[in-house]
Amino acid sequence: MAGKVFYRERRKLQDGAKTPRYRIVAVSGVDLKVFAEHLRKSELEHLAREVGADLVELERGPKHATT
Repeated sequence: MAGKVFYRERRKLQDGAKTPRYRIVAVSGVDLKVFAEHLRKSELEHLAREVGADLVELERGPKHATT
């Protein structure tokens, strides 16, 4: 069984900013230590591929829905 890495998109992000947009929230079934606070999507995908984990994006609640 593959582990899972749960992540979410940062809230306070300005359009056009070239900063990492994602944050790891939880890890299940994988021995993984993360020292960065924010990561790029490609970095998350690389980490998950190397440890054999699936990426799970956490959904935002209705309060944060885009219109």
